[in-house]
Amino acid sequence: MADVVSEGAAGRGTRTLRAEIALASLRDEQDSPERLRRVLEQALVFARATFAAVYTPGEGGDQLCLVESAGVPRRLYGLRDTYARSGRSPAADALRDARPVWLGPEELAACAESRRAPAREFHLAALPTHGDAPAACLLAVSEDPAGFDTDGRKCLELIADAVDVPAPGERTEGGELSAGAFSLAMDTGRVEVGGEILELFGIGPDEFDGKVETLLALTVPEDLPSLMSVVEADHMSIGERELEFRVLQPTGPPRWLRLRGHLLPGGDGRPARLVGTVADASTLRSDVTDVARVQRLAAALAIAGTVRDVSQAVVSALRGPLRADRIALAELEGDRLVVTVLDPPEPEFWPELWRAEWRSEWPDAPVRSMPTLAAALREGRAQIWPAGTALEPALAEVGPGGLAVLPLPGVGRMAGACLIGWDTPHDFGPDERALLTASAGLAGQALMRAHAFDAEHELVGMLQRQLLPRRLPKLPGAVAVARYLPSTAGLELGGDWYDVIPLPDNHVALVIGDVQGHSAGAATLMGQMRTALRAYAVEGHPPDVVVSHANRLLMDMETDLFATCAYVDVDLEEGSAWYVRAGHLPPVLRHPDGGTEIPEADGGPPLGVVRQADFPMSPLRLPPGTVLALTTDGLVESHEADIDEGMDRFAHELAVSDPAHLGLVADALLGNARRSDDVALLLLRYDGMAVRPQREGWTVWRVPQAVGQARRFTRRTLRSWGVPADAMDAVLLVVSELVTNALVHTDGRVRLDLMRINHRLRVAVADSSARTPVKPTSIGWEATGGRGILLVEAMSTTWGTVPVSGGKQVWSEIPLEG
Repeated sequence: MADVVSEGAAGRGTRTLRAEIALASLRDEQDSPERLRRVLEQALVFARATFAAVYTPGEGGDQLCLVESAGVPRRLYGLRDTYARSGRSPAADALRDARPVWLGPEELAACAESRRAPAREFHLAALPTHGDAPAACLLAVSEDPAGFDTDGRKCLELIADAVDVPAPGERTEGGELSAGAFSLAMDTGRVEVGGEILELFGIGPDEFDGKVETLLALTVPEDLPSLMSVVEADHMSIGERELEFRVLQPTGPPRWLRLRGHLLPGGDGRPARLVGTVADASTLRSDVTDVARVQRLAAALAIAGTVRDVSQAVVSALRGPLRADRIALAELEGDRLVVTVLDPPEPEFWPELWRAEWRSEWPDAPVRSMPTLAAALREGRAQIWPAGTALEPALAEVGPGGLAVLPLPGVGRMAGACLIGWDTPHDFGPDERALLTASAGLAGQALMRAHAFDAEHELVGMLQRQLLPRRLPKLPGAVAVARYLPSTAGLELGGDWYDVIPLPDNHVALVIGDVQGHSAGAATLMGQMRTALRAYAVEGHPPDVVVSHANRLLMDMETDLFATCAYVDVDLEEGSAWYVRAGHLPPVLRHPDGGTEIPEADGGPPLGVVRQADFPMSPLRLPPGTVLALTTDGLVESHEADIDEGMDRFAHELAVSDPAHLGLVADALLGNARRSDDVALLLLRYDGMAVRPQREGWTVWRVPQAVGQARRFTRRTLRSWGVPADAMDAVLLVVSELVTNALVHTDGRVRLDLMRINHRLRVAVADSSARTPVKPTSIGWEATGGRGILLVEAMSTTWGTVPVSGGKQVWSEIPLEG
């Protein structure tokens, strides 16, 4: 073998020679289902590619289909699963012209079929294969600004020549599937399998009925969800998939198997097929695990959303395989390394300087205190120091037996560093060095993405929190609790909202709603609708008018979104309520005896759909002990059950709950839900007011004796309430001034209302003018007006104005002694 690979070595580079040796070692594995993957892995090692793949013609021959790949996820480069064989993609050009195609970022930008708007620039190589297999194309990607160098191109040519194994699932010349291959028809679930697969599952050829369910029944139940995600057509994407699962054995522990497959698209009456291989996972060679670990790390980083996720993925991928005693990953912020993950996490395993700089959960260390580390970050190269190297204490204590520092390069700056330390002397082989270098590049890019995601996610969360009430008000004679659970992923915002609005005269408005969609636009509209409903409610409008105003406002905003809403006005003194529905779910009542009721009443359309819509009001009775529940459809609607079933389940769970602990009730209702959407939940338990206020009202007629009539009405009312005569003078003076101001400065109806609770009297005069009375700053002796408000202020403990429907109300509170 050595004579073969050394022939002509003088004209070839070291990497080319090493590639020849590595590929030659794979010649004895022609029948191995893993051979094609191992061949492609050599492109990552020797050609310094970040991604390599093989495309072969699919059924019918009109499409080039991805059958195998290695490296980082292809979606980072916008590469497709299939290309038209007659199209103008690099893969099709290489096969059609039987020559390699080398493209840089500029040429790729002009090649419409080559990619789908990737977020990075790269070089791409497409080479036709020359093995015994049907026509195929090797595709490789390099992120090096200079592209593939001479050695890299020669290595890719060697690898293209080595691609001579039939793609997974191909048949032999006799029409039979290879021993470890399978072919699954996605429309019928019928599967053809090679003999080795039946042996792995413990089934004889005569016992197998050709159904995929028969094989799935022999797997460990915990592994079924991941397997079903592959064999169900609506979950499997075109391209390769790889997973490990377990099959039950007659005796002993389950056996680990590895499935690798890809979906071949159908067409022209042909069904889509999942083809691939199943192999015993215990037979995989260990001498290629470094490259496999890079692949697994790339896959883990591709789905890591946060900085902590990225850090954990790096620790999981490196500490065990490298047999390291400690590993730390840190973000670089200014001149400090802010450590995000330490493994092990206990402080005593780390240098004294790090412990002195401990900050809450994780430490941060100044880079200036570690000049060796600072130099490594400036150079941007992985640095490895064996045992005995003279390092500053902050680094030497991390790895007395050997230390590796991996700068993590980001876009335009250094994202952070990964420190790996050993306690006993450690030898760094070439494979380990390659693993560390490859891992650093992947982790740096992922760290930058995750940092941006964390910042945006925090911004989204802050926006979501600001759009919902921070806390609910305390209510006389009632308790309200609310819950909100977002279920969307990433940076999406939900449109569900709730609100509890205290109103005059011991009324409270309960509001819950849902804006269509999940986006920043939906969340913004949700905030606008919540503000509008609160404003209309505080003005004193009845429920149907409040909702009608909100509907017209949404129509005038000319948005494509609509909203549903339920609005309930509860009279806490009387234990009654009126509610309005705008395309929303009805409230659910839990009566004091434990029975539940879903009131049946007509509702209006969603807000923003019909301008001149009717929103009928419906009454509710709330005896003390009643629980009123409002929710959005995310809690009661799911893929398994329709909304009526969900409402019945919701009512049943409310019935069996203990209303004495309303917060626990809300948690239980959310915990038992099978939700797939955002959820807002609002509960109110009506207990009844311990002390109900006394109320009387008087319509003031515009006649010369109006003020005197108002004073006589007030005196009669106070006497009937048992107010002593010496406490009436201040009240009568306030009544005189407020009624006089309303008659003199406004037109239309004037209303006087008196309310007494304990030793406090509230006088309120409502008129049809929205203009608020202004307290004068100074009054001269010659002035004929302006003293009324000053007198009211002097007689009252507090006073003010509130808007009411069609005008305002000026009120004053006066203490009653005795």
